[in-house]
Amino acid sequence: MESVTEGTWDSLRQRLHDRIRQTLRDLNFSHMTPVQSATIPLFMSNKDIAAEAVTGSGKTLAFVIPLLEILLRREEKLKKNQVGAIIITPTRELAVQIDEVLSCFTEHFPQFSQILLIGGSNPVEDVRKFKEHGGNIIVATPGRLEDMFRRQADGLDLVSCVKTLDVLILDEADRLLDMGFEASINTILGFLPKQRRTGLFSATQTQEVENLVRAGLRNPVRIAVKEKGVAASCTQKTPTRLQNYYMICKADEKFNYLVGFLRQRKQEKHLVFFSTCACVEYYGKALEALVKNVTVMSIHGKMKHKRNKIFTDFRKLDSGILVCTDVMARGIDIAEVNWVLQYDPPSNASAFVHRCGRTARIGHHGSALVFLLPMEDAYVSFLSINQKCPLQEMTLQNSSVDHLPKLRTIAASDRAVFEKGMKAFVSFVQAYAKHQCNLIFRVKDLDFVSLARGFALLKMPRMPELKGKDFSGFVPTPIDTYAIPYKDKNREKQRQKLLREREEKRQQEQQQEGERRKTFTKNKAWSRQKARKDRRKKVAVKRKHEEGSDVDDKDVDELLRDTKLLKRLKKGKISEEEFEKQLTAGKQTEEGSGDSD
Repeated sequence: MESVTEGTWDSLRQRLHDRIRQTLRDLNFSHMTPVQSATIPLFMSNKDIAAEAVTGSGKTLAFVIPLLEILLRREEKLKKNQVGAIIITPTRELAVQIDEVLSCFTEHFPQFSQILLIGGSNPVEDVRKFKEHGGNIIVATPGRLEDMFRRQADGLDLVSCVKTLDVLILDEADRLLDMGFEASINTILGFLPKQRRTGLFSATQTQEVENLVRAGLRNPVRIAVKEKGVAASCTQKTPTRLQNYYMICKADEKFNYLVGFLRQRKQEKHLVFFSTCACVEYYGKALEALVKNVTVMSIHGKMKHKRNKIFTDFRKLDSGILVCTDVMARGIDIAEVNWVLQYDPPSNASAFVHRCGRTARIGHHGSALVFLLPMEDAYVSFLSINQKCPLQEMTLQNSSVDHLPKLRTIAASDRAVFEKGMKAFVSFVQAYAKHQCNLIFRVKDLDFVSLARGFALLKMPRMPELKGKDFSGFVPTPIDTYAIPYKDKNREKQRQKLLREREEKRQQEQQQEGERRKTFTKNKAWSRQKARKDRRKKVAVKRKHEEGSDVDDKDVDELLRDTKLLKRLKKGKISEEEFEKQLTAGKQTEEGSGDSD
């Protein structure tokens, strides 16, 4: 193992400190933030940390700086495939962001290799990169990291590689658990050595986070950092430089106010949050069409390979609109976001705080606005009490332009937009019904007619939540929505082909059904069939007799009588002696009657 003198390590640490100061200057930091100054010394003194600080307070550098210094203090240099530190974060966007910040330092320390392990990339390619280039520092999402631990068949033994682990960081820990990663986190912790430094960072503390602290940290130091100027008795969870507003408007007016707001601020940078992926898809297209000369991008959790590129491209813009779900609500640092617009309130109150925290970060000023329906006005007081987040009312601007007819026209000319609108409406209603704050957000109180007009629907969709509702105030479009074509010619060509195939199949099934009915004979009961058969026999015997057969009526009667006796004998109703006796008596009777004739 290569030996390094103490002077060399001192030199490396000095270079690290110089690089830290330069990076802070590049990021316009005049000094360390409270969470950084409180966390770094404790981490460096071999303490486990459970830190809670408001969003946008600089938590990333609070663990990146001590992580690097701990690795520099190692007595033995890490080999290429030995892992010294792991940073786990809930979303791939946040992982990319942390990886970029880390690169600002590691580019000056070539002895450290780092690797990014996130969804949306080929896991086999990740294995190849790790084997070829190493990964002294891993930045990962839980699902992909757990998968990498299990990929021994691909020639990677990550369990052995992490035996040298010094530092584990769990960033946005509450979100890690909210997103259902608890099982993955527990599995990963089971692979890691117990002798390590662990840092847990979060903007909010929940019972699940507390359980994770107990399971993964040893005698942790708990840090709760408040911003300067915030009273000790106050637990405000949003930055002090953030101005929070709300606007009360009807469901069929909300979209018009949103478009008007964005048109007045084209030179600024906005995040617009919606409750579902389908709403992002629909309103993203709508804003592209109605807010001209502005870059509009959309991102949500169901996107696979496009998410990383969209996120990276939007961060580079000086102005623009990012339409998104809560996948962008946590830890994401996008430079100079002017407004965070919450078109739909989030499903839980803590997500509201995290959404707002995408602006007014690290000493900058910013503003946030949430749109509320008249029946949701109690949400303002709820946020003030529950989240210590006061809001000011924004006075309504006269929205003289009604953009909904234009949106309906777009939907009537492009089936893709029409279908997106229907899916968005359904998904919104379903998400609304599952709102955690259901005392305020009650689906039974929704004005579905006004809501449908706000979505610019051409007709009402069929869904269980709408059964028994009165839609007399909704006027559906007079056109045949089934005939609306796709604007994409290839997609429309495929649709027409599918329609022809369905029609041919329907006609074929109808023809087969007609033929089946012609040849179908209804099954009769066995007793009815037997009676019918017996009648046919009697008719046949009678006809044969009438046609000159030598069989007379006496013979027929005798035959029938003997047959009945034989059946009774077979069924055990009479004995053989009785059978012979009755058979003989019958014949004697016939003979006697014949002599008298």
